[in-house]
Amino acid sequence: MAGSPEHRLPAPTIDDVARLAGVSRATASRALFSEKRPVSALNRERVLAAADQLGYRINPMARSLTTKTVDLVAVLVNHIHDLSDLDLFDLLIAETQAVGKQVILIRIGSGDRVEEFLRRGIAYHVDAALVFSDFADAGTVRRLFHSDHVLMLNGRHDRLSPAIMPDEATGIGAAAADAAAKGVRTAALVTGRASSLVEQARIDLYHQALARCGIELRRTIRGDYSYASGRDAGNLMAGPDAPDAVFCTSDATAMGILDARREDFPEGQPRRFRLYGFDNISLLEFGAYPISSIGYDKAAYLGEMMRFLRDPEGFAPAGSPVLVPTRFVARATG
Repeated sequence: MAGSPEHRLPAPTIDDVARLAGVSRATASRALFSEKRPVSALNRERVLAAADQLGYRINPMARSLTTKTVDLVAVLVNHIHDLSDLDLFDLLIAETQAVGKQVILIRIGSGDRVEEFLRRGIAYHVDAALVFSDFADAGTVRRLFHSDHVLMLNGRHDRLSPAIMPDEATGIGAAAADAAAKGVRTAALVTGRASSLVEQARIDLYHQALARCGIELRRTIRGDYSYASGRDAGNLMAGPDAPDAVFCTSDATAMGILDARREDFPEGQPRRFRLYGFDNISLLEFGAYPISSIGYDKAAYLGEMMRFLRDPEGFAPAGSPVLVPTRFVARATG
């Protein structure tokens, strides 16, 4: 019977594609799999046309046995609910796919979860891991994935795993200088998770920058980077002893403060205190949240990650993180 399994034609192979395109098997492989060795535009076009004509489909499992790669990248996060996460991870997934790989998102949530993954042997065969979660150290991640191709983005790198970090001193220093130039003499700082090494370093930079600019830090309020913690902090600013400026270590927190104290920002302009955020998320470009903020070039940040994914062995030596500069962006609330 036509169409029954015994009469079905065998699936085309890469050898069939190479034969139809009139190229070697190696050339066909480079064209189809975007391997590092170059292939001419003409040969690539011929191979892709032949593959389309034959109905050839790439078999990821078979390819992984040959190349020892699976084109999967693990991205370890605490969670994805901060507004800055949404901006960054949408771009990260797009850029990772653009270099021919797919992302597996793994939510850590706590240090206990990392140990649980190790105990239960929960791991994936991946080409590399990008670690944002501050609950995971480099050595643990290498053991988890049985791989040395681990890039640390949480400040917990070591000599075997390289790191990329925003150079926050420049942006924070510029924000403090902007406030001082506008007459700010007292400030409050609303922070995020104390367990984060990146956050600890950020808080230290605020202390140093405010002191250099002659601004007295009268109060530190611990939040969790969220909008809700900003609303709570904003309610504390209702009394007559509000500082001249409030600095937040996340934009979501600053947005919560702004909404809690809208009466203090007619048309976004500060009446009782100035307001500064951190991350320069895309929502700040809209009129509802004209918050002065500190941001980094996400294209440069992601570009360094893609450089690692393309060539983990050739990436910058560990020990000295690759730094991406930050800048201060002035808006109405500052």
